[in-house]
Amino acid sequence: MQLLNTRFLGPIVLAVTSVIFASTPANAHHAFSAEFDSNQPIQVKGKVTKLELVNPHSWLYLDVQDASGNVTNWGFEFGTPFGLRQKGLAKSTLPIGTEVTIKGYRAKSGKAFGYAVVTVLADGRSFETGGAQDAPTAREVAQ
Repeated sequence: MQLLNTRFLGPIVLAVTSVIFASTPANAHHAFSAEFDSNQPIQVKGKVTKLELVNPHSWLYLDVQDASGNVTNWGFEFGTPFGLRQKGLAKSTLPIGTEVTIKGYRAKSGKAFGYAVVTVLADGRSFETGGAQDAPTAREVAQ
């Protein structure tokens, strides 16, 4: 005697698989406006502490000193590693200790991170490090 009729096996497997995938959290790609504030353009100058060239977004971290001498480590979201490489920016371009100026947008949370639209090195070289396509003032920040 067969305990399970094979014609029901396919639908059962499909149902169990659907339940498993439906209960697994998904990592969705976010829009600029979900995390960053287009009404808070910022310009920050600091020294590189870390560069992570990872997909879907790379990250640059810098130590930024305020007028009182206090140092805060900021994180800035960049574009994809492939896109950065096409623009001439590689890990060797931003070694630890390199002084850079970031033009971009502050995080909505107010924490020390943001979205980098343009990164300018001390020697004057400038790299578009993010698009912020849905930021209404992106063109103004980049200039």
